[in-house]
Amino acid sequence: MKLRRDPFQAIADPTRRAILVLLASQTMTAGAIAGNFDAARPTISKHLQILSECELIKSNQEGREIHYQLEVEKMKDIDKWLEQFRKIWENRFNQLDDLLLTIKKSENEK
Repeated sequence: MKLRRDPFQAIADPTRRAILVLLASQTMTAGAIAGNFDAARPTISKHLQILSECELIKSNQEGREIHYQLEVEKMKDIDKWLEQFRKIWENRFNQLDDLLLTIKKSENEK
């Protein structure tokens, strides 16, 4: 039985987030991905395995090479979850803007 990993645990790691950013723009082989990091290739392969198990990336074999690409639908699930926090912070920033404007107006009236 294959253990399913939590995508949020996967994106908690900065190297895995960087891999996702790389794959957002293009499909890449493990070697090409590893070339962007100062880490041993087996370390990058382990990160790719974790991202695959979380279904954040998928792999396609083309001849002898395996190409990795971002799994956009799974990333959309993460974005939906983050949206609730985005709205909270936008609200808070708007309140801060209003407060700063009020302070500025009161200083100008003096």
